[in-house]
Amino acid sequence: MATVDKRVLEVKDLRTYFYTEEGEVRAVDGLSYHIKRGESVGLVGESACGKSVSALSVMRLIPYPPGVIVGGEVIFQGQDLLQASEAEMRHIRGNRIAMIFQEPMTSLNPVLTISRQITESLELHRGMDKKEAAAEAVNLLKLVGLPDAEKRVGDYPHHFSGGMQQRIMIAMALSCNPELLIADEPTTSVDVTVQAQLLELIDNLRAQFGTSVLIITHNLGVIARYADRVNVMYAGRLVEIASTDVLYGEPKHPYTLGLLASVPRLDLARKRKLSVIDGLPPNLARLPKGCAFCPRCYLAIDRCREEKPELEEVGENHYSACFRSREVQRDK
Repeated sequence: MATVDKRVLEVKDLRTYFYTEEGEVRAVDGLSYHIKRGESVGLVGESACGKSVSALSVMRLIPYPPGVIVGGEVIFQGQDLLQASEAEMRHIRGNRIAMIFQEPMTSLNPVLTISRQITESLELHRGMDKKEAAAEAVNLLKLVGLPDAEKRVGDYPHHFSGGMQQRIMIAMALSCNPELLIADEPTTSVDVTVQAQLLELIDNLRAQFGTSVLIITHNLGVIARYADRVNVMYAGRLVEIASTDVLYGEPKHPYTLGLLASVPRLDLARKRKLSVIDGLPPNLARLPKGCAFCPRCYLAIDRCREEKPELEEVGENHYSACFRSREVQRDK
């Protein structure tokens, strides 16, 4: 019997533009991907490529003005979130889809205790009374490894370090057992040791509760360890999609190859210089006519300057948006 492809989230041709004095900024321009139940998917790319905007678009949290979701579909469990009412979205956000934001220091409310920030969603979405919610808040903080949870639950955000604040954000995100967890740069403000602890925590909770996870990051080491599949994003579009093993072993887009080559490797000579991707990311308000990566690409040809390449299958469940993807080879 064939396995059923149980997709929790399916994004189709999502387009989110910002209208500024410089003109139309195409932050997300035709994005399509899916996440299966219990799967961890990585979304990687340089800063300002549209990763966070795509996540905020899924949650319908794009600031208007200047941002507008101009088209596409975001299908969550069979429902198009872009057609849902605001009341429906309030029920979904934090309840069925939860998000861990980049900066816990700006995401947590400075004038509310940690207890209140967790119990609010428990009362609203899970129908708990104040006593039940307060007890559950302590349990959640213990689950994410917060020391002395019973004593510290009444403290305010500024009483905690960046790593502890991020644990609190994870506790809040998991409070309603969401079907999908979006982790937007979940380790941005913490040191390397705490990063590993937080990522292991998210991965263990995924295994325990069967939650689907979207990890947004520029850290390729994180993706290698914690993602089942990888979506590589550049200038608002996906340029490569593959399973983690395949992508790291046989990248088929010059940009992906450049990202992987720029990661320090312990198995290479110490005197070897780090590889870099020449040039700068494009201005999203003034994108070139053809491939956005063309000005920085060593394989660019005339066709690349005139046409935008679409994602094409280059292997089993492996897609690349490059006219010369067959010629991309990783230096082993």
